[in-house]
Amino acid sequence: MVAPIFKIIPTTQQYDWGKLGSTSAVAHLAAAASYPGFQLQNDKPYAELWMGTHPTSPSKLSSDASLASYLKDHPSLLGENIIKRFSGAADGNLPFLFKVLSIEKALSIQTHPDKATAEKLHAELPKIYKDDNHKPELALALTPFRALCGFLPLPNIAHNITTTPELAALIPQSILDTFFAIAESTTPTGPTEKAALKDLFAALMTAEKDAVKAQLGLLVARYLRAGEGELESLVLRLNSQFPGDIGVFCAFILNYVKLEPGEAIFLGAGEPHAYVSGDIIECMANSDNVIRAGLTPKLRDIPNLIGGLTYVSADASRHRVQPTMFASPASMLYDPPIPEFSVVQVKLSQGEEEHRAVSGPSLVVVTEGEGRVSWSGESLEINEGDVFFIGAETPATFGTTDGLVMYRALVETSN
Repeated sequence: MVAPIFKIIPTTQQYDWGKLGSTSAVAHLAAAASYPGFQLQNDKPYAELWMGTHPTSPSKLSSDASLASYLKDHPSLLGENIIKRFSGAADGNLPFLFKVLSIEKALSIQTHPDKATAEKLHAELPKIYKDDNHKPELALALTPFRALCGFLPLPNIAHNITTTPELAALIPQSILDTFFAIAESTTPTGPTEKAALKDLFAALMTAEKDAVKAQLGLLVARYLRAGEGELESLVLRLNSQFPGDIGVFCAFILNYVKLEPGEAIFLGAGEPHAYVSGDIIECMANSDNVIRAGLTPKLRDIPNLIGGLTYVSADASRHRVQPTMFASPASMLYDPPIPEFSVVQVKLSQGEEEHRAVSGPSLVVVTEGEGRVSWSGESLEINEGDVFFIGAETPATFGTTDGLVMYRALVETSN
């Protein structure tokens, strides 16, 4: 009989924006659980922990079999409804990709394509866009977390332009005039307003490089003389990491979001964003498609980024995900408006917590403490850094005597 709950081996990614050595939550978890082949180096960055079946960096079992191949051979672990609902599930692919991120240096100004755009980009540029799936994502803070997220309200953008001559100098006056004319509109997400915002953002992101460097140099010098407020500090931080980069000016166009541990945001397709700092749990549809345009040494696909954004301007609160109780106050559910995944935060000081069976599979990562997971008379000891799979239709009971913190990514559907 196939065990419905078992440990898996995740993978680590050492992108240069990751936190160094043991300061990284990714490295801390990998070292705590002694992942095979992992050796902590304190002068190296540890950016991401991947848990799932994405072919770029798939998780494995202790037998060295890939998780995807094992699930393909044991489809009951995925659940009949999940296999019917999600493309690729019959081949053992989970509909979500689960991660831990540790961010020291800002990630790129980026967006993720919707499903139709992802299919088009993958067909046209398969070496860059390596799968054909969309990538809506949830970011749940483990430590204080900072990000740029979605377009600011139009009046805020207008204020930033009028008070920042270095920014205004990069945008043609005719485009500024059109934008200012709609900045106080009572229908900020109307087609005229979106068109004006798109023209403004396109002009900024395609500004001549020498002009960008010159104006950013003037801005940084002014901020260094004037002292640091929140916006000034952000601009100086981004410029220190990516000197002269057009992405620094996005601090005047996008919302600056500050999350405390346990707070979360959701980013659908076409929403511009850049993670700035902190440690997070991240869950997304099973894709690695990223369209970048700034704050990056990687390929910048500015035409596809400009063409694929929603141009919804609003307060950052629209991106926040408010948790609800899943089993008890010890288990809080973050349920974004997409079918591929939800995330449950489990915090136990002692005792047990029962989770009902769900119709699809789950992955769980232990971020603090130790304990056990039990099912059908069986149990498994779990410790910090462990990652384990829970099969479809499997009730599970978590227990601890000294404290246990976990994050569970799950998918379920009745269709």
